[in-house]
Amino acid sequence: MSDRPAQGKAVLGKGTRVTGKSRDRLQTQLKKQYEAGASIRSLARDTGRSYGFIHNVLVESHVQLRSRGGANRRKAAAKAGSK
Repeated sequence: MSDRPAQGKAVLGKGTRVTGKSRDRLQTQLKKQYEAGASIRSLARDTGRSYGFIHNVLVESHVQLRSRGGANRRKAAAKAGSK
């Protein structure tokens, strides 16, 4: 059996520091996956890292973060007010 992660996913030891070339590779990988539509939470789950760690890595790599998903109350309030 190989020590490599399944399906190209990085699995990092909990709490291990990721620096230098390893961090650069991780940034590139996470940036590509995030821009392809993966959520920060799914990336965190797949890599075994925290939401905050993934968020920070994406910010460091200058990714344009998406807004939060889910219901948008302002649109619903605007429709109710226009009646």
